[in-house]
Amino acid sequence: MKAIRVHEFGEPEVMRLEEVSEPRPGAGQVLVQVHAVGVNPVETYIRAGAYAAAPPLPYTPGTDAGGVVAAVGPGVKRVAPGDRVYTSYTLSGSYAEKTLCLESQVHPLPPQVSFAQGAGVNVPYAAAYRALFQRAKATPGEVVLVHGASGGVGVAATQLGRAAGLTVIGTAGTDSGRRLAAEQGAHHVLDHYAPEHLQKIMELTENRGVDVILEMLANVNLGRDLEVLASGGRVVVIGSRGPVTIDPRLTIPREANILGMYIWGATDKEAMSLHAALGAGLANGTLKPAVGRELPLAEAARAHHEIMETKAFGKIILIP
Repeated sequence: MKAIRVHEFGEPEVMRLEEVSEPRPGAGQVLVQVHAVGVNPVETYIRAGAYAAAPPLPYTPGTDAGGVVAAVGPGVKRVAPGDRVYTSYTLSGSYAEKTLCLESQVHPLPPQVSFAQGAGVNVPYAAAYRALFQRAKATPGEVVLVHGASGGVGVAATQLGRAAGLTVIGTAGTDSGRRLAAEQGAHHVLDHYAPEHLQKIMELTENRGVDVILEMLANVNLGRDLEVLASGGRVVVIGSRGPVTIDPRLTIPREANILGMYIWGATDKEAMSLHAALGAGLANGTLKPAVGRELPLAEAARAHHEIMETKAFGKIILIP
């Protein structure tokens, strides 16, 4: 079978499409025929060698896929060959024609959800759900600011927040991104490049501020985020590309919390709860992953360039 392989850390071009042996599922394992692969920013950090938990070389990138169960190992009971599934991590990497998973890493994909959409579930929706509900503990009636509402995590957070009874303020840097955020359910959409957008947030909340901020680019925004937090507000740092200077005095009168979010930090119980919620949302139509672009698997390097160099708009998908 064909798979993307990385033999050395570096620029996107270190990823090569190669012929590799097809994995065979052992006890408790599931082999998935991959129809679509989700590309996530974290995979670019790992490939570049800039991630704390670097895999041994060579390796196949990726955790997220939508596909069909091809085979199961002894003891597998939750899925059977032919079942449509999405993956939440893999043992062998998802940038491939087939990927090997633990039984706990595959989840039902409803028939009305495309494989490309299924490939856009795990990292974006798991991150958004964990940030909103497991870390910030957002409750109905609160106001959430989604900084970067047109990207994969931003779209997921907007849909989840809207469905849970939160008032969602989304930001995006382009007209198309702002249209997407509005289409996904944001009550208010702002241009985060506009100098007055923070003032507008305060106006929208009658100068109370927002209860929760989901921050995708903390090195740029965190210092200003603290200015628009309500009393008891929480900022959840989902992504950052460098250090940032903040004024900690802004946290004092607000009794603010700055929280990190690491999806791999979820306990088994939290992960089970999280995917149960996502599965229900996919089944009832509340959650609809937005696919921004589809590229052939052989163009994985191009996908990595685009996810880091262009304005986020939905999910980038690779097709084996």
